[in-house]
Amino acid sequence: MKFLWTALLSSWLVIGGLVYMFFIKGSVAEANDGRTAIVLTEGERDFVLAEMRGFLTAVQQIIEGVDEKDMKKVAEAGKAAGAAATRTMPGSLPRKLPLAFKQLGHPTHKAFDELAVEASDIGDAGHVIRKLGSLMTNCVACHATYKLEVGTK
Repeated sequence: MKFLWTALLSSWLVIGGLVYMFFIKGSVAEANDGRTAIVLTEGERDFVLAEMRGFLTAVQQIIEGVDEKDMKKVAEAGKAAGAAATRTMPGSLPRKLPLAFKQLGHPTHKAFDELAVEASDIGDAGHVIRKLGSLMTNCVACHATYKLEVGTK
């Protein structure tokens, strides 16, 4: 019976360690500039950078749409940067991204989706700009905390 409990405990520790390594810690290293480096393949890095450029494009189009009083343009830009943008994510990427990075990324996509809906439903430019300003705090926090590096980790 003691062996069974020891084996069970050992199994839980191994599973816990694997969950930590693959879903919480991610593939990270200390960067030379004080940020956390997320170590990815070139293709994975290209995907994340393209996603970030998509955020910037959406922000630019949202600001233009607000200025032009074109809430349809705002909604389309928000939707393009929303959760739909993650559908082509490489299968290897989620386990390499640290949990804290994912906790910034997923809400950012969700906030773009919410902004799109609110632009269509409410149509208030001031509300859109406030929502966009709030959403941008995730972008600033992410860039202040992380950098992407190509490696074999």
